[in-house]
Amino acid sequence: LKPRAIAQTINRAMRTFPAIVLTGPRQSGKTTLLKKLFARTHTFLSLEDPDIRVLARDDPRGFLEQYKAPLILDEIQYVPDLLSYIKSAIDEHRKPGQWIISGSQNFLLMKGVTQSLAGRAAVFTLLPFSYAEQAGRGSAMKAPTQWMRELSMDTTKKTTRVESRKIDEWILRGNYPEIASNKKVDRKIWCASYIATYLERDVRNLTAVGDLNQFDRFLTLCATRTGQLLNYSDIARDIGISVPTAKRWISLLEASYQVYLLYPYYKNIGKRLVKAPKLYFTDTALASYLLGIHNRETLLGSPHFGNLFETAIINEFVKRFTHFGEKPPLYFLRTFTKDEVDIALEFATKLSLFEIKSSATIAPKHAEILKRFIATIPRSSLSRAYLISRSPYRAILSPNIALKHWTDIT
Repeated sequence: LKPRAIAQTINRAMRTFPAIVLTGPRQSGKTTLLKKLFARTHTFLSLEDPDIRVLARDDPRGFLEQYKAPLILDEIQYVPDLLSYIKSAIDEHRKPGQWIISGSQNFLLMKGVTQSLAGRAAVFTLLPFSYAEQAGRGSAMKAPTQWMRELSMDTTKKTTRVESRKIDEWILRGNYPEIASNKKVDRKIWCASYIATYLERDVRNLTAVGDLNQFDRFLTLCATRTGQLLNYSDIARDIGISVPTAKRWISLLEASYQVYLLYPYYKNIGKRLVKAPKLYFTDTALASYLLGIHNRETLLGSPHFGNLFETAIINEFVKRFTHFGEKPPLYFLRTFTKDEVDIALEFATKLSLFEIKSSATIAPKHAEILKRFIATIPRSSLSRAYLISRSPYRAILSPNIALKHWTDIT
């Protein structure tokens, strides 16, 4: 079992919080992680089991009398009303680390947590593997503060060659533990099965979608727009639904961790900034599968390659903060003239800018957008700017801009 970075954060919270809530997409490794960490100390119960679910739903008090804490309750979204009874049990006997609750549907789970367990539970999200976790380095991952400090340190001003890694395999197989760790798992079958299960379980449970085939087409349409500005009107028109329905369906995808919305920086650097968020799939295996991209040649020659590469990098930033229990302080910058910086990371009151390029050959022109944005940001508010690419070199491009290989941020 590969170590997960979030394990140390959960263990720390267990010492003070009566309940731990772990949410995240299906198949991200929640059950595996909780069993690994707490199998010796907690009884594990899955509410996906029909017999367990019926008892918990029909007789919650009897259920909690039969199964005493410390407990791990998996897939709590099947019996969300149980959270109210857990609240009463916590209030009667407030002891740290007694209740561990997990679920795959953020909307239902967080609604119950907000209503019942506010102030009693530490809430965490487990996303699919980060690149470091997939490589078995999860326990050695640096917390965001240390990682940012080390990223900004340049040990030499000389250009340094770095070893290239297989970007195509990383994007095509994505980061869900089963498909990423076991090369024998057929990618097409796994992705098709995941999407079918997602539609039948999560979509039907979360909202009244009258036509699952139409929602399936909507999911594919979103894949074609990963890494792009989210335009609800365009999506609604292309799929033949209303704008309110498109917004509701995007919220559903976000609540079930299939997409991530990156919002524009909210402080007034310049007046010509757009307000629409950018849409990113949370896993590139599913996105590339929906796009019909199944091999290295098709991927590298696809017009979607740049957006898929950007999606993979954005997800690494999100996981870096999320798996350490922090909200990702991530934004993007874009003007109405379409100048754009992919990431504006607000950390310690300063901005770090990151431009992502899928090219393996970097020319001076690739840093021009960063230079233009740097010129508009007060020096006291700017930390550093970085150009992330597939170039096999690291270099200092200017006093404020460093060229980094994509593996430097993993």
